[in-house]
Amino acid sequence: MVSRNVSTTLSCTIQQVNPRVCTATVTIDQGLVNMLYHETAVDQKHDTHTYGFAKGSTPLSYIKEHYKSNITAHLQEFLFKYCVLSHLYDQLHQHRLAVAGEPRLFHIVIQPGTNAQFLFELSVAAPIEFRDWTTFPFKAPKRKNYKDIDRQVELFIKEEDALGQQYATDTITIGDWICFELFLLDKNSKPLFGEYKEMVWLKIGNEEADLPFQDLFIGKKVGDYSVSSNSCLQEYFSNQLDTHYIFGITILQRIPASHFSFDQFRHHFRIKNTKDMHQKLIEVFSFRNDISQRRMMAEEALKLLLSKHHVEVPHSLVLRQQKAVLESVQHNPDYHVYKTENTFKEMIKQLALKQAKEILIIDQLAFHENIKVEMDDLIGYLNLLKRPRTKEFIYFNPPSTKIQGHEMPLPAQILKQCCLREKTLNHVIYHLTRK
Repeated sequence: MVSRNVSTTLSCTIQQVNPRVCTATVTIDQGLVNMLYHETAVDQKHDTHTYGFAKGSTPLSYIKEHYKSNITAHLQEFLFKYCVLSHLYDQLHQHRLAVAGEPRLFHIVIQPGTNAQFLFELSVAAPIEFRDWTTFPFKAPKRKNYKDIDRQVELFIKEEDALGQQYATDTITIGDWICFELFLLDKNSKPLFGEYKEMVWLKIGNEEADLPFQDLFIGKKVGDYSVSSNSCLQEYFSNQLDTHYIFGITILQRIPASHFSFDQFRHHFRIKNTKDMHQKLIEVFSFRNDISQRRMMAEEALKLLLSKHHVEVPHSLVLRQQKAVLESVQHNPDYHVYKTENTFKEMIKQLALKQAKEILIIDQLAFHENIKVEMDDLIGYLNLLKRPRTKEFIYFNPPSTKIQGHEMPLPAQILKQCCLREKTLNHVIYHLTRK
């Protein structure tokens, strides 16, 4: 199967190797590769000081020939981050291909004068034969009947409403989530990639290392357009070379950190009135044995689905999940105590297997139920991440946004995949509990 995006500079070919393995090849047109190679060489010319030439005067032909390996390595990194990864995820979703684990990049071909190719190996999940799961009997965990829980919810609503009125502004501030699209420009401010634009999300951090992104966005509004060669964008796209690329940037969305949005919350969970909203919030204020009612509800819903369906988990996926679980547990203050237990390794293995099964069944159920993620879903998802309590509504691990302690852009397709899992789980809980 072959797909192209609207600009025809990108294509993706997916081929089946065997029933459980596919390869995906993302191809970038040679014309674009040549232009980008030339732009990068011109960029390096200004910073390169070679023997026999004054700084900035090295012939471009010399740069292209003797710095070929450096430029090529840079283009591999830049193209992967700028368009390849997002295009791959978009195509996997469009083709409704349930992948077990993450795509694995195993080969890159980039040479001036030829198309660039990024080759990925995909582990294809074994198809799940879904039954009429909406009719399964489900007993939802009950809340605790302490009146103090209701008072906590009422206070939370009151405080967040007050914050919403106190900090009402339409300009970007520290802590906000923003969505923006950016596109690479040549020296004449013309788009290099035709109509292709990379969409990313970013949380405006408050550390000193976050200052470049603060300078780029704070005080601006949704709809604002700017042209920038800010260092934060160069560092995001390139660790191989110092670059001076110019980007066009359009701000598409803003999610203020100042307050929790109850309008977005009601829309996200299909809540019709204030009473139902109160009951929904109870789910993350009512705890038993340090586990929220919401968490227990999600656990039980997934347990029910898994008990009624056979889910085949590739061994490689279990091993990768074990590594992720172990890295997470190592941050727990009691890690060294847990590690001394004789059953520690087996517990890690079983938890990894459980998590892998949950992801596989949810990913396939999303396709089975034809669930799609829109911008409102992403806004509702990020709204939940604003407060420690409301984070309890997020069951699967949200994507990491920090690199070396400061916030970095997150490709929209990665966030979309995380949001799709939560939306599918909410869909399951909604239908199991409405009977």
